[in-house]
Amino acid sequence: MHIVDFVSGSFAGACGVVVGYPLDTVKVRIQTQKQFTGIWQCAVATFSKEGVHGFFKGMSFPITTYSMTSSVVFGTYRNCLQCFSQAQGADCRPNTKLEVFLSGMAAGIAQVSVMSPGDIVKTHLQCQTQSKRGGINMTKPMYHGPVHCLLSIIKLEGFMGLYRGALPLMLRDGPSYATYFLTYTTICEWLTDNNKKQPDCSVVMLAGGIAGMAGWTVGTPMDVIKARLQIDGAREFKQYKGFLHCIAETARTEGAGVFFRSLGINCLRAFPVNMVVFVTYDVLTGFLRGEPGGAHPPRLGTK
Repeated sequence: MHIVDFVSGSFAGACGVVVGYPLDTVKVRIQTQKQFTGIWQCAVATFSKEGVHGFFKGMSFPITTYSMTSSVVFGTYRNCLQCFSQAQGADCRPNTKLEVFLSGMAAGIAQVSVMSPGDIVKTHLQCQTQSKRGGINMTKPMYHGPVHCLLSIIKLEGFMGLYRGALPLMLRDGPSYATYFLTYTTICEWLTDNNKKQPDCSVVMLAGGIAGMAGWTVGTPMDVIKARLQIDGAREFKQYKGFLHCIAETARTEGAGVFFRSLGINCLRAFPVNMVVFVTYDVLTGFLRGEPGGAHPPRLGTK
């Protein structure tokens, strides 16, 4: 088993959270709250009302949980690739594009069990728009922090409340990570000379950024549904009866375009985040394996 990939994936995920969290907060608010009409308007409103702190609400908990999920993603992905190779009786043979795609999908689905509780806490905290700058009209926030939010959800909905929205999360991350790893591996293969064992750092950065954008292009519609189901009923009555009703009602009231309303900000956030994630993963994996040049991405076969 590739234990190193679990370790380096964990650190890479934490770095990615820090880089992308402000834009992630803006994205979640655009997806779930109708008073925000666009990226710039949401960012300005958040800053003027809540200050810089408003962009980082609930970040401490996701750093921990995303470290775990990123560890599961990279570890599962690498070990699935190894299993495919061993099933053919050749550990060193190139992996096919289908194997990379399926390994990425398995990684995305596997991390949902770890990711869902942290993600729902993050979403609830990000959607608290109360000002911290004082004033006579200031209302009291529902949650005092990540732990209080976690315990409140368990108290109101039971342990399974932490997995509300897990189905769209799985439908988002399975295809998204499959696209993500296939795009990264393909670009690295295209831009790396045959006489080199691993891609240059600049190639890793470019491939990681583009892979992140490709993954979010596939995953954004389910991300919208996931966010709405997670926040549904947090303060008022429940609006959606379930997964299919949420899709139908969202399309009926706001049109099909709402499923891609946050695509721009997802791609804007995905490029720097995944650039950092893959560079951190690549460098740390190479260091832990005693390969100073970086980690070796899987070689692709002709199929």
